[in-house]
Amino acid sequence: MLENIPQIKGALQKKVAENVEKIKLSKLLATIKIDVPCELHEEELLLGSVNDQRLSELFDELEFRNMKERVLSSSNQATVTPTPKKRKIDSAQGSLFGLFEEDSPADEFEAPSQSLKSSEKAYYLVDNKEVEAKFWNAAKNVRKLCFDTETTGLDPIIAELVGMSISFTPNEAWYIPIPANFIEASETVGRYAKLLEDDTIEKVGQNMKYDILVLDKYGVKVKGTVTDTMIAHYLLQPEQRHNMDFLAEVYLNHKTIHIDELIGPKGKNQKSMRDLAPSDVKDYACEDADVTLQLEAILIPELEKEGLTSLFREVEMPLMMVLADMELTGVRVDRDALGQSSDKITQMLRDIESEVYEMAGMEFNISSAKQVGEILFDRLKITDKAKKTKTGQYSTSEEVLEQLRGKHDIVGKILDYRGLKKLLSTYINALPEMINPTTGKIHTSYNQTVTATGRLSSTNPNLQNIPIRDEEGKEIRRAFIPDPGCTFFSADYSQIELRIMAHLSKDANMMEAFIKDEDIHTATSAKIYKVEMEDVTKDMRRKAKTANFGIIYGISAFGLSERLNIPRGEAKELIEGYFTTYPGVKAYMDDSIEKAKSMGYVETVLKRKRTLADINSANSVVRGYAERNAINAPIQGSAADIIKVAMIRIFNRFEKEGLRSKMILQVHDELNFNVFEDERDRVKQIVIEEMESAYPMVVPLKADSSFGDNWLEAH
Repeated sequence: MLENIPQIKGALQKKVAENVEKIKLSKLLATIKIDVPCELHEEELLLGSVNDQRLSELFDELEFRNMKERVLSSSNQATVTPTPKKRKIDSAQGSLFGLFEEDSPADEFEAPSQSLKSSEKAYYLVDNKEVEAKFWNAAKNVRKLCFDTETTGLDPIIAELVGMSISFTPNEAWYIPIPANFIEASETVGRYAKLLEDDTIEKVGQNMKYDILVLDKYGVKVKGTVTDTMIAHYLLQPEQRHNMDFLAEVYLNHKTIHIDELIGPKGKNQKSMRDLAPSDVKDYACEDADVTLQLEAILIPELEKEGLTSLFREVEMPLMMVLADMELTGVRVDRDALGQSSDKITQMLRDIESEVYEMAGMEFNISSAKQVGEILFDRLKITDKAKKTKTGQYSTSEEVLEQLRGKHDIVGKILDYRGLKKLLSTYINALPEMINPTTGKIHTSYNQTVTATGRLSSTNPNLQNIPIRDEEGKEIRRAFIPDPGCTFFSADYSQIELRIMAHLSKDANMMEAFIKDEDIHTATSAKIYKVEMEDVTKDMRRKAKTANFGIIYGISAFGLSERLNIPRGEAKELIEGYFTTYPGVKAYMDDSIEKAKSMGYVETVLKRKRTLADINSANSVVRGYAERNAINAPIQGSAADIIKVAMIRIFNRFEKEGLRSKMILQVHDELNFNVFEDERDRVKQIVIEEMESAYPMVVPLKADSSFGDNWLEAH
């Protein structure tokens, strides 16, 4: 009855997670009736003649544990009244029926009944030789352990270790306080290093990269098979939250101790873990290790069941260690270059201000959306169809202003002003503040569990959003420099997403262009416009390039006409010509949508899954978005898979050959390195070899590369 319901499972979980609306019981049951091939009829349920066994099985399959408890204990009434006791959570699976009350907030739910205080746990504070001896007795012959660190802050590069918790078996854990003095702390940590550095013992953790980075500072190199529950859950449910509190509630029906209970809410009066007595930290820290170990026992079999074990073990876990090394290495930034850029852009902002004031006929706050709206629509009256927000204020979002760019020169100037100001505050003035005072470098943080497609993201700074097309954005890259005596090396995949499209679609014309190493945009333009390649103009190539990338992302004729600033009829002809040129691409796109509708998800070349809960939605707008993801997610996700494999292989080659050069940055399809002069040729050879052989395709993978005195010169 319940063997084949991934589609409805994904749909329900997405609806819960996003809190799109307060879902009524009748709607939920109607959905079940339509999409699940079983005999659960809405009429029976609403009349109260529900089959408890069938409903229980369904809730177990959907992992709606709290829902099951409340519904089946409610005497089969159509709605369930939640108890007053509620607790905030940052993702929403677990209490769907709590949404049925009209005045019940969508982000609240009844707390799980099980908690630390009501459970039998054996949590030990290792603060004397007797308990330490008991710990080592428990550690004998272990083949798996879960560990966690308690620190003074969120930045692993500067945070100090306060304590470690270790668990070998469920419901038992040990908390080891660490002295504040660094030498004493290193000695204490060193006593337990043989466990953490034993490569025959599997290490389990939640957001392990953080703990690995912290321990490295104290001389401990974590070795052995590593299992991160946060990343495991990410592969299973990429669009949900992955923090331990949420996972404990969903999978263990367990309410964890919240950090605020120990150090207080965020703010200037919040304590540090260092301020607390070890006895006060013990239960919190031990619970982290204990709960994570129990989550591992649930999530790893789920990965196996979903066919994700290989992706987890061979890609995501090795990559975590690579990213940890990159973060530890860091990258140098030229303060002087940033200072010069700051002065330059500040003057540009002043000049734009003057121009805008002159166009407006008065001075106003360009950073005020309200004042900008009044100038554009009340004073200058650039359009009589101005959009307004829910509060009645004129909408002056970037999207709105882009559509109005041709109405008045002031619009373009305001957009330029906003772009420069964001560049200045987000990067140029912010980067110097991110330089670590000890290392003199910036240590960006790479995130494996943020994007639904599998791509990496980064924070502090966000490297993925550095603009690359305008001159001001390029200035930021100029500030990233190699270490003294080294050179900057950059390598990036050439048109990897189009090559993946050729591989997946098997389109003969597209494959031929890549196999012959032709310029794909020129080749596309020549075929669409029916001219020889040497007769393709720059404008024709520009349009073909936009079509190449836009169409595989599901761009419409309207969208293409807006992007290229051409009539919609011409855009429609361009798309039709594109599909005539590449019929295999059109067939692949149609087939991807049909498969997604059938299975409820799509996959990358390495079987990374992206659930598409709305692929069969009756709402055409919502369904259209899901259909575009059905086409694009396998392409973007496959590109992410491939560069991750390349990163792992490059890292391993460097380690094996004892190279001192380091991989230091990853941005989209680009890898950057700090290279010692005497290793230039070897590094280039290894990087290109591994990038171009990371995954076998019907068309060749190609990587372009260059050296330079900074990131801009090398890119």
